[in-house]
Amino acid sequence: MLKRAKPFALALIIVAFAATSALSAEENALENAAENIPSAQTETVSADKPQEPAPAPEEEDLTGPVIVSMDLQGNQEVNRDHIMSVVTSKVGQHVDEEKLRKDAEAIFELGFFNATDYKVTDEGDGVKVTFLVQENPKVGEIKFVGNTVYSEDKLKSAIFTQPGMIFNRTFFRNDLQRIKEKYQEDGYVMANVKDVKIDGDVITVEIIEPKISEIVIQGNKITKKKIIERYLKIKVGELFNANKLRLTLNRLQGLGYFSDVNVNFEPGENPDDVIIVLTVEEARTGKLGFNVAYGTQSGFGGGMSYENFNIGGAGLKLSVGFELGDREEYWLSFEQPYMSSKITAWKVGIYKRAWDDVYYYQNDKQYLEYDRDKYGAFIGFGKKFREESKYNWYMLLDWHNTKNDNVRERDGFREDYPDGKVGPNGLTREEELRRIKEEELGEGTYYSATLSFRRFNIDEYAPYTRGDVESISFQFGKANVEDQDYNYMKYWFESRFYFPVGNFLKDIFETTFLNGYEDKPVLFAARLIAGSSTGDVPYDEMYTVGGDTTLRGYEDDYQHGTNMVLGNFELRIPMQKMLSFVVFYDVGRAWDMGSYRSVGNDDWGSSPGIGIRLNTPLGNLRLDYADGDEGRFHFGFGELF
Repeated sequence: MLKRAKPFALALIIVAFAATSALSAEENALENAAENIPSAQTETVSADKPQEPAPAPEEEDLTGPVIVSMDLQGNQEVNRDHIMSVVTSKVGQHVDEEKLRKDAEAIFELGFFNATDYKVTDEGDGVKVTFLVQENPKVGEIKFVGNTVYSEDKLKSAIFTQPGMIFNRTFFRNDLQRIKEKYQEDGYVMANVKDVKIDGDVITVEIIEPKISEIVIQGNKITKKKIIERYLKIKVGELFNANKLRLTLNRLQGLGYFSDVNVNFEPGENPDDVIIVLTVEEARTGKLGFNVAYGTQSGFGGGMSYENFNIGGAGLKLSVGFELGDREEYWLSFEQPYMSSKITAWKVGIYKRAWDDVYYYQNDKQYLEYDRDKYGAFIGFGKKFREESKYNWYMLLDWHNTKNDNVRERDGFREDYPDGKVGPNGLTREEELRRIKEEELGEGTYYSATLSFRRFNIDEYAPYTRGDVESISFQFGKANVEDQDYNYMKYWFESRFYFPVGNFLKDIFETTFLNGYEDKPVLFAARLIAGSSTGDVPYDEMYTVGGDTTLRGYEDDYQHGTNMVLGNFELRIPMQKMLSFVVFYDVGRAWDMGSYRSVGNDDWGSSPGIGIRLNTPLGNLRLDYADGDEGRFHFGFGELF
């Protein structure tokens, strides 16, 4: 077994070494093939030509005969001027045998000939030099054997040499390199040209595409082998591909199961096959975490959590934790996150939330302030439609109970409903307060089933997030709030898009700024959400806009409605390895169509802002400042989307 190679870079060096050796094999194959080209022996006739070349004398030291003319014989297709352009001997110079020999070699190196020579004959007061060439035959047909990655037509289109052309050894060597580079660009770095055969005017190129004959997994003392195999992009029997191997290593590293993942290579029983040896080092998958959050409205908060990503070595995840502050929360969940067409991803959990000082809006005014208690349970499950499909479905069943209490009047409510007078809807302050408590802020039990279909089109091979994700969801719900029944259906579409702007703008702006930092380019990220509903949607199940997860720069749940539109746009600019700068713009609204009242302000809300991202041992810290209805700071972990 080969000596263990720790970093993946070393593995690529091994592959590069194999590729270099393969290139040498290609050159040898071409040289051997050239010997099969028929050649004619041409006798060299020269005046007093020495058997061994002597060191070239200076021109003024030469005393031999003078060249009075030069000629070329044997060329039929190759242009005379092109051939003679590499000849350094000139009419009027003294004969230099070493120089003439090098001229004949230079003509041979043009690649069009299988034999070159020269002869020197007397003419008048000097000599005539005639260069003799024998052209290679014309190419009649080019065949490829052993190729499965690319069709013969694809390979023919990648090379310069074509049928009807005079065979050129130099050109064809470059053609073989182009074929090699084509394979390398797509990750087939071990593919090589094994042999080149020339039979008359037919050229046959034999290509070797090494396969993976075996994958050995070692070092896994806790994680089951079948769990590791789920995340392998490489498969036994497939062609070796360095891109797939790199993705496999990134997947295994990203699981959190292992502290180190290494790869080695061994030859298979068949010389053209390779054995992949993956060596993993188990990590502690149980992690205790602490977090701190801040919002202009919610203030500071913090919490603690415990997660284990690999319960029993079976890839099961346990998460339990709490957060304290004005946005108090407790949770416990257990899940199997891996999803395929054969394996169902699932998740179960319970939760409790206690939010203090939540605002109720109408007509762009704070009407009421209240505390919300919510507890519930859920179960979710889903699958991919096909094994390698980008599409999947997921069903989420949720039950929860919500209680809103400690309702307090705000200035906006007292302004619209003065003492002893009726308000905008014809009710007194006491009547409107009673109505809101019973119909919208009353205690209720809620049931929902949400079915989502998602397209996940993120480039797994890129070292940064690039691509798009789309989903469409349908939620069927019912509720009982203060003995009043509600039945409704909500449906919404969400799209997320990540695009490296340097690729798009580099031809417009001549700057390295758009290149980003190392392998992280400047990235444009966008999220669009549009939703609507039918039926009688209770207040607590309406769409909401406002807060650090939707419309930054506004208070939490600034708008409620049965319809909503939201757009988040960010320009993410890496400054250093650990630091990024963000410029963003949020816009959105939620509204209740056809209602006699406005829940919050149903006008469009928008907020430009800036932020920083700091990669810390605890995670990606996010600090944003947004200028919405007023300037607000938002602090947390991870990107917004």
